[in-house]
Amino acid sequence: MTALRICLAASEMAPFAKTGGLGDVCGSLVTYLTKHGHDVRAFLPLYGRIDASALMPVGFVRDVPVELGGRTFTFSLRAGRHGGPGGPLVYFVDCPALFGGRDEIYSQQGDEHLRFAMLSRAALESCQRMGFAPDIVHAHDWHTALMPLYVRTLYSWDRLFARTRSVLTLHNLAYQGAFPFARAAETGLGPVAHMLHQDEARAGRFSFLTTGLLWADALTVVSPTHAREVQTPEHGFGLDALLRARGVVGILNGIDHDVWDPSRDAHLPARYSPNDLSGKAVCRAELLRETGLAPTPGGPVFGVVSRLTAQKGFELFQEALLPVLASRDVRIVCLGSGSREIAGMLGDMARAFPRKFAFREGYDERMAHRIEAGADAFLMPSLFEPCGLNQMYSLRYGTVPIVRKTGGLADTVRLYDRRTGDGTGIVFDHFTAQGLRWAAETAVRLFADRAVWRSIQLQGMAEDNGWDRRIGEYESLYRRLAAG
Repeated sequence: MTALRICLAASEMAPFAKTGGLGDVCGSLVTYLTKHGHDVRAFLPLYGRIDASALMPVGFVRDVPVELGGRTFTFSLRAGRHGGPGGPLVYFVDCPALFGGRDEIYSQQGDEHLRFAMLSRAALESCQRMGFAPDIVHAHDWHTALMPLYVRTLYSWDRLFARTRSVLTLHNLAYQGAFPFARAAETGLGPVAHMLHQDEARAGRFSFLTTGLLWADALTVVSPTHAREVQTPEHGFGLDALLRARGVVGILNGIDHDVWDPSRDAHLPARYSPNDLSGKAVCRAELLRETGLAPTPGGPVFGVVSRLTAQKGFELFQEALLPVLASRDVRIVCLGSGSREIAGMLGDMARAFPRKFAFREGYDERMAHRIEAGADAFLMPSLFEPCGLNQMYSLRYGTVPIVRKTGGLADTVRLYDRRTGDGTGIVFDHFTAQGLRWAAETAVRLFADRAVWRSIQLQGMAEDNGWDRRIGEYESLYRRLAAG
């Protein structure tokens, strides 16, 4: 089939810049779309945390002026290989005034609207200078959600974009990029303010995400169940009516089997496979030793790797898990960063059970892999979860996922049924402490029957959640749009 030309822009892209699943997914899309023969031009800000010394200047994209609300910023382009030599190129937007000198990806300096307007504009300006006519502009979350409107307005004069169609993928509706309406002019959209959401404008609000929902040619979310959920008031974050009117396609995320594979994972003290799980016992023992927990528990080791936000279900932890810690010979290892309040609560739990509960604050890729491999079960009691990746990593690593039935968790984990012997994890319905405690106690009971536990592990490891299966759904969507 004919290769497609795809311009992809995002605020995160693993391994260069990542705070969560957005970075993993965008990095994988670049890799697998390229692997499937498409011409992908991927754009990411050159944040201060990224080592620019290994990047190549793009000589014909230097000191390009971009006017944003009466101010002129300039950017240059640098390029680096995704995945090392031979990998696809990623283009870095080098704008020191907006991205340089800041280690963090997201800033508290009051100019986020300018930073991410610049990312979107720079991607399109770069396409012009490359002579690259994208069939598809693929924007991700609020940060690049202005791109569909930019293509239709600021760049409509350029025949390069005459056949370009746009896709906006919503990874997390809770983040909408909302600003006072006056900021719209500063993104360059002042002359087309009538094309912004007028109810929001009358309320003095300008939202990047709402603008993208209005003008993208297609909207996707990252799981089929979440596509249904976001069209309800409960999960639509105020945008459900607009999403129902536009329609949403649910395409489940995948995982990169080259990165997440316990038989090849360089982060692990021992490797293992479905044919020989002995290395997992080594990983378990080493995880307990490394975190200072008491060794060889009779019950399961529970793992948690998560952003510390209310979305992830941490408000249930104390009521649900403290009784389990007090009455059962279990261990819990938690890694995450985010809310100071949640971090304090997890720290309190660690102090209350210093030999049973370990909390590491921050994000550490190596430790994330070691928790996935060393834990027996993985806790994801999310209030909502557009897709989730850790439950799929857990399945691959023989670590039984414990999830609430929502979003992508519902699409990827099957409740174990003792009668049939089928199932890949433990699933509970209601977002309550009682529901999470039931799930944890169920894990303790199932773990005591090692034959049953091994069966659940092996069924999970047999699941194929790789990107090669998922990428075809994006290709089909792109082709439908390009043909129209």
